[in-house]
Amino acid sequence: MSEPLLLVVEDDDNLAKLLSYNLERAGYRCHVSRTGEDGLEQMGRRSFDLLLLDIMLPGIDGFEVCRRVREHQMLKDLPIIMLTAKGEEIDKILGFELGIDDYVVKPFSPRELNLRIRAVLKRDRRQRSGLQDVLSAGGLEVDISRHQVTLDGKTILLTLMEFKLLVALLKRRGQAQSRDLLLSDVWDVDKTINTRTIDTHVTRLREKLGDTGKMIKTVRGLGYKFEEPDGEQ
Repeated sequence: MSEPLLLVVEDDDNLAKLLSYNLERAGYRCHVSRTGEDGLEQMGRRSFDLLLLDIMLPGIDGFEVCRRVREHQMLKDLPIIMLTAKGEEIDKILGFELGIDDYVVKPFSPRELNLRIRAVLKRDRRQRSGLQDVLSAGGLEVDISRHQVTLDGKTILLTLMEFKLLVALLKRRGQAQSRDLLLSDVWDVDKTINTRTIDTHVTRLREKLGDTGKMIKTVRGLGYKFEEPDGEQ
């Protein structure tokens, strides 16, 4: 997995360079914008993992940038940390009312900022994983909440165990999974079930999925993994 990509919107040139330097040393990738307008333009061009946003900016200020981000359908869930010298309570309240995730008052230490970024990103990952009700791969879609599988728009009928097996493989796509792990996920480690039962269900699942079933790869001596063709992940 690549390093998180952060957008830093900060008009102070020296501070922007210092932030970028320290964040890249901490393992992040950074893009710096000097104005709110440019920051919004950059967010329209590429996907960022987190926004570090100053309040006092030329043109539109950080509060307005935050408001526009939260109103934008594609950006509304982007984590935002405000970095500012404005430490008054009213400014913090306004920031949180607009939907920021954290508020860091200048001056701050690089270590403190890194810890806050890590905490926000970790919380964001947990929230996103909890909201992942639909898994997809190519023309295959698995709606977990509705317990429905479609392939190129057509419904595929699976047994409960086949459905749970497909979900387990998709959730860890690209990762080799042992038969014991799949047994734990699908059958809750029922002692009466032999791990070779997995093989039978995988065979049936492959048949029902047709050509898409070829994405379920056998890992010799271990188990299986779901692997999409290059360029489709």
